[in-house]
Amino acid sequence: MRTTFMANENNVERKWYVVDAAGQTLGRLSSEVAAILRGKNKPTYTPHVDTGDHVIIINAGEIQLTGNKINDKIYYRHSNHPGGLKARSANEMRTKYPEQMLELAVKGMLPKGSLGRKMGKKLHVYAGNEHKHEAQQPEVYELRG
Repeated sequence: MRTTFMANENNVERKWYVVDAAGQTLGRLSSEVAAILRGKNKPTYTPHVDTGDHVIIINAGEIQLTGNKINDKIYYRHSNHPGGLKARSANEMRTKYPEQMLELAVKGMLPKGSLGRKMGKKLHVYAGNEHKHEAQQPEVYELRG
């Protein structure tokens, strides 16, 4: 009799991937990276277990936005104090805070709650071409499409 395979923390094998964001579209890149962080690219995917891999995104400053989003899209945050609403345009985010822009996009596509926060910690974003994870021997991940 066959039984259904259920992954747990003891039998999850994690890999490291490098993704180059240069010339990629923000949403398409983010959705694919979120799937890798969740582990949906593996046959051992289990929804209630973190089966995902680590992802290193380089060249985050060269990410593209379609349409007129570079001028129209606004990122909001609030300090929870009266009058504490701050706003930044997508152009300002891409030039000054490209890591934060990509992290917000990817983490918004992960599950909400403690499992999603755990998955989000495996995302490493760098604005330039260099990263500090050479010791993990990451593989280059080719994006679909």
